[in-house]
Amino acid sequence: MIRALHRWPGLLALVLVTILALSGAALSVFPAAERLSAPQAEDGLSVATLAARVQAVYPGVEQIRRAPSGRITAYWFESGAPGAAVIDPGTGQGIASADRNPTERWLTRLHRSLLLDDAGRIAMAAGAAAMLVLSLSGACLVARRVGGWARWFAHLRGPFSGRLHVEIARVAVVGLTLSSATALWMTASTFGLLPQGGAVLTVPAGVSGTTGAAIAKMDLLAATPVAELRELAFPYPGDAADVFTLKTDRGAGYLDQGTGTLLAWADLTPWEKVSETIYMLHTGKGAAGLGLVLGLVALSVPAMGGTGLALWWAGRRGRPKVRNNVAADRAGTILLVGSEGGSTWGFAATLHRALSEAGQDVHVAAMSTFDPARYTRAERIVVLAATYGDGDAPASAKGFLERVAQLETIPSARLAVLGFGDRSFPAFCAFAQAVSAAAQAKGWRELIPFDTVDRQSPQDFARWGREFGAAIGIALELCHQPMPPASHELTLMSRRDYGAKVQAPTAILRFALPQVPLWRRLTGRGFGPFRAGDLLGVLPVGSAVPRFYSLASGSRDGFLEIVVKKHPGGLCSGQLKGLEPGDTVTAFVRPNPAFRVGGGRTALILIGAGTGIGPLAGFVRANRERRPVHLFFGMRHPDSDFLYGEELSTWQKQGRLARFVTAVSRGAHPHYVQDALRAEGTQVARLIRDGARVMVCGGREMAAGVADALTEILAPSGLTPATLKAEGRYVEDVY
Repeated sequence: MIRALHRWPGLLALVLVTILALSGAALSVFPAAERLSAPQAEDGLSVATLAARVQAVYPGVEQIRRAPSGRITAYWFESGAPGAAVIDPGTGQGIASADRNPTERWLTRLHRSLLLDDAGRIAMAAGAAAMLVLSLSGACLVARRVGGWARWFAHLRGPFSGRLHVEIARVAVVGLTLSSATALWMTASTFGLLPQGGAVLTVPAGVSGTTGAAIAKMDLLAATPVAELRELAFPYPGDAADVFTLKTDRGAGYLDQGTGTLLAWADLTPWEKVSETIYMLHTGKGAAGLGLVLGLVALSVPAMGGTGLALWWAGRRGRPKVRNNVAADRAGTILLVGSEGGSTWGFAATLHRALSEAGQDVHVAAMSTFDPARYTRAERIVVLAATYGDGDAPASAKGFLERVAQLETIPSARLAVLGFGDRSFPAFCAFAQAVSAAAQAKGWRELIPFDTVDRQSPQDFARWGREFGAAIGIALELCHQPMPPASHELTLMSRRDYGAKVQAPTAILRFALPQVPLWRRLTGRGFGPFRAGDLLGVLPVGSAVPRFYSLASGSRDGFLEIVVKKHPGGLCSGQLKGLEPGDTVTAFVRPNPAFRVGGGRTALILIGAGTGIGPLAGFVRANRERRPVHLFFGMRHPDSDFLYGEELSTWQKQGRLARFVTAVSRGAHPHYVQDALRAEGTQVARLIRDGARVMVCGGREMAAGVADALTEILAPSGLTPATLKAEGRYVEDVY
């Protein structure tokens, strides 16, 4: 519900909200510019003295106004012609035209009414309402994604556009909420929908009927500082019954022009003070600094609009359309999906279709929307959950475990949990297992035991489907065809072979960047930018399931490079190892933001063995800023599998690699990369204490050995790999 409330106002009102934000940002500059350019009254200057100075220069003065910026403007008649000027309060002389800046006037009309009349005002009010809905619903979605309001600024993961959207939102949401709410208040006031709330001030009967009192000697004017002045209106010449009208920050009153006596006074009402505060907060007039801040915040709207549109489009492309999705309160079966890259939604769509064809009422939604109170007719709840990283919740499952932990009443609908993952990774289906364990701890009844699908296997899914169907009394055959991502043909440019002497055939494969038509790039289907450490998904011939390889190059290098070791019986590695220059493969790039070097100048400690050198070599290659990089590389024998040996030597001479330590595991004295770390333990510990970031890439056994070695090395300093992980200073890409 909240996601839909956030999505549709954003999509439908994107242009309107963008115009509102950009024009508001431009207008925020004028109060600050006026404050800087307007001559300010000296401290202690009274209204009486100012008025006397102006009257001496312009005898026909009718009105003196002071803007919130401090700019003073006088209006007069001279020889029957009106005049106006910005006044120097020190002399009473006019120094600039009082005419409003035409650009500001045009922008104000655009901002308030789209250069139209009441219809335009209503349209812009609708835009402000949409912005308010977006701000409030967006705040709820941010809190849901990061795991609660207390974790508002928690570290984010996921695709760049999604992270950028949230990063901007959690900084800008307060300002946008303030701007949109005050805009709606002002619109309601303009159309008379709010009470005026001002005190009624009438001229009393005791006017003296005389004229000529010296304005400089009027007690109230002499006691009122110019800093509090809003407006002083002079009586009409020759009309003894007319009076001076004084308006200040405290209220308004009438003064007798013959005696200077205060005839009537009314303080500002609380309602007037609220209205004026809201006007100040929205326009920045009287608070130029705040106006500039809100103007900068307004500039976030186009950025969030663009990233939000990209997220929506990516979601439409990556998530299959689920037809006949029954409302949650009418469904007998609830399917909840936890997915990071979108593939699990495809399985959910297949299950939804099969159950619907069997006559079931089915509702499918993200795990993050879990709300048992809505499932009033549900007989069963099925969780289809992928795992992100080292056992973490995927993007669409944020907050699910927390909601389960907070349940006071266990749903009567029975639960089935199906995990999706890759068995070659150490945290295989760890998040789905955590979901199952949390449900069991709460006493939630199982429909069928926890099960898994390995590498998007249609066979695993079909087997689980038959067991699930038997449990609910339906003959269920799930025929799932994985939806291949948008991919491209890559042509092999060159290859370098290693490892034959140590029975570990390995190759560095370099592919040309694909030629993508402009229209595909403009519609987001091009081969986007990538970095070393991102993943190249290769679709082997005869399979719809991609295999992933860490990239050893970035877009700036002008090619795609991976390191591949041939595994016995490996379908994809065998095909890649058999490629010759000119051959092609079908592939796509997937971002891997969790394995990036990050910014700054702190040292990097790169640790890898075998093909794990690929992304680490890419990091060194891209180190044009000469950041301190210390590389520990394990190999079997330098004469056989010293991958990137020549390049690493060159990069070290160029200053891209500060230190390079190798470990050789074949020979008279086997030496592994964790042994090399222990040998350099003193320096490694010092680098980490000084803030170094550790990045590990390679096999699971190697990564476990590295973690054990670092635990020993860091013990005297009180640090551990676990604490470094929590700080984001220890990351792994392990297979």
